Amino acid sequence: MLKEFKDFAMKGNLVDIAVGFVMGAAFKQVVTSFTGGIVSPLIGLIFKADFKELKWIVKEGSVNDAGEVLDQVAVLYGAFLTNIIDFIIVAFVMFLIIKGINATKKKEAPAPEAPKGPSQEELLAQIRDLLAKQK
Repeated sequence: MLKEFKDFAMKGNLVDIAVGFVMGAAFKQVVTSFTGGIVSPLIGLIFKADFKELKWIVKEGSVNDAGEVLDQVAVLYGAFLTNIIDFIIVAFVMFLIIKGINATKKKEAPAPEAPKGPSQEELLAQIRDLLAKQK
């Protein structure tokens, strides 16, 4: 059982997936810092606020002595939109990478055409001839 697991874990596809996963996680951090450090402040200029902190307050909360807001109910749409921008950037870059990889692959030659069998008329003629021989 241990040998089977080792064979499974060392297959090329699984190792490729693991490398891709690690690289994807690192790339996500780069995109998140790009979105949070460059895109969000620029979009924040439009809204005159920090883009990631945009929210719709459904229920006002109270402020305690430490200055913390308690019991506030808010929809954090700024953080949600930031995550959508992150996703779009990652998806677009992955699309470009896959498109580049596919362009570098050798074009496979078309598979040879399967030999054609007899036509319907030829088959019927053969059946007729076989039936004629049996009489």
